[in-house]
Amino acid sequence: MFGRKRKENLLLKKIDNLNQKLLDSNIEDMATLLGNRKKLFFTNLVAGISRGVGIGIGVTIITAILVLTLQKIVTLNIPVIGEYISDIVEIVEKQYK
Repeated sequence: MFGRKRKENLLLKKIDNLNQKLLDSNIEDMATLLGNRKKLFFTNLVAGISRGVGIGIGVTIITAILVLTLQKIVTLNIPVIGEYISDIVEIVEKQYK
């Protein structure tokens, strides 16, 4: 009888622990979102637009930093590297003018 009560208490603790983990993981909110197609579509649309804009801005900034760095290296007049980098900078500048 005493062993059975102990097992019941252990089982109840595990159920409470599982219940708390499910509440913490917001599974109810996810199920609600998946049930509402309009909300799911709008959420994914906004997320996609945000990612696209973020990638565009990030690539632009990195490219600008790279071109500026290459221009600084060209001004150092390093013989072999300077020629190749000046060609690259000229190609990039022609494409964006």
